[in-house]
Amino acid sequence: MTKHKTVKCLVWDLDNTLWDGVLLEGDDVKPFPHALATLKALDERGILHSVASRNDPEAALAKLREFGLEDYFLYPQIGWQAKSMSLKAIASDINIGVDALAFVDDQPFEREEVAFALPDVLCIDATEVATMLDMPEFTPRFVTEDSRRRRQMYRADQHRKVVEADFEGAQEAFLESLRMRFTIKEATQEDLQRAEELTLRTNQLNTTGYTYSYRELEAVLASDRHLLLTAALEDRYGPYGTIGLALVEKADTSWTIKLLLMSCRVMSRGVGTILISHIKRLARDRGVRLLGEFVPTGRNRQMLITYKFNRFSEVERRGELAVFEADLTTIPPDPRYVHVVTPLRSSNQ
Repeated sequence: MTKHKTVKCLVWDLDNTLWDGVLLEGDDVKPFPHALATLKALDERGILHSVASRNDPEAALAKLREFGLEDYFLYPQIGWQAKSMSLKAIASDINIGVDALAFVDDQPFEREEVAFALPDVLCIDATEVATMLDMPEFTPRFVTEDSRRRRQMYRADQHRKVVEADFEGAQEAFLESLRMRFTIKEATQEDLQRAEELTLRTNQLNTTGYTYSYRELEAVLASDRHLLLTAALEDRYGPYGTIGLALVEKADTSWTIKLLLMSCRVMSRGVGTILISHIKRLARDRGVRLLGEFVPTGRNRQMLITYKFNRFSEVERRGELAVFEADLTTIPPDPRYVHVVTPLRSSNQ
């Protein structure tokens, strides 16, 4: 469990922050070498980037293209609105909380405006860019393959959104056109770094908010009283990566879902229900009750709705902790628009 906030996206000012000079004043702007080094190193660590700049959008984007940097920045906000408004728009477009943003700007006024309007945003003076790589907020414990591909996966998501907006027809027809492949499997040692990362990064679609370290997950993996499942998704536009995790505690007459989480990037794909149905079938075939824990975190109400939608009923409450039980009498089939793969590593279920 981390003691500092984890930054998911760093939002850059441009003039005298990313580059040296002021574009609208006709300066021959050039990127600061230390800014480029930081940008690329953080990208390798899986930290996303965007822009909040008071500038002419066409001219600023042209400069980013000229420098070969445009692809690094997701949903750039370039115009004349308040920087806090730009940051809120970026968080909404990426589908993360504003508390997962950091903002770097050379102007004290801009940093103060953001800090006042969005106190959960980490605001950084541009003079600190060179030392940002040493800050704990930008130093994940592990850099996984999913981390290194994160920007490309978000780029693919942008493309999917455009295609979906232009699609004429029912939502299910669009989902079928994606040709999705959803793989649910027992975790292996190779999955544990990403599993830890998921527990630390996933706040909204998370039933309990519990976090697990690599060592704790390693102990879970070695235990015959637990089942740790990972879920990965891909479609015609490429992989989403490992986007789901379920930790089930097994007793003689009941199983309890201690943690169920999904990346916000797949919220609209219906795969959370597929993972729940898979666990339901395992419990039903084993002849045990299936329970699920829920702890409100202030941001995970969608997972409470998910439990209720999937026919879980509350059977116990201990303070904030609610325990639900699944109805295993009727488990709906998986939707036709997803090809579900469930390779089982062992019969330890």
